[in-house]
Amino acid sequence: MEADQFRVNGYSEIEREKLNLINSTYKILEQLENYKNETIYFEQQRAINQVRQRVFQQALQGALGTLNSSLNNELHLRTISANTGLFGVMKEITD
Repeated sequence: MEADQFRVNGYSEIEREKLNLINSTYKILEQLENYKNETIYFEQQRAINQVRQRVFQQALQGALGTLNSSLNNELHLRTISANTGLFGVMKEITD
């Protein structure tokens, strides 16, 4: 009778330990899932920021190219205008 009671208590203890292991495993898996989701979110934000930086950089380079092109055209037009004016003055002097 005492052996049966000991066996029943042993089985009960085994069941409690099994439930404790299942619960702690579930909690660990839940934490890992949370860490995974946080990591995915962090990596998504990092990728979004990298894309934003690249787009911004390309926009700045395009604007700088346009500005330089405009300035070069403006400089050409001013040079041509100045040279035309000089030719006009030289023509008046020679006439």
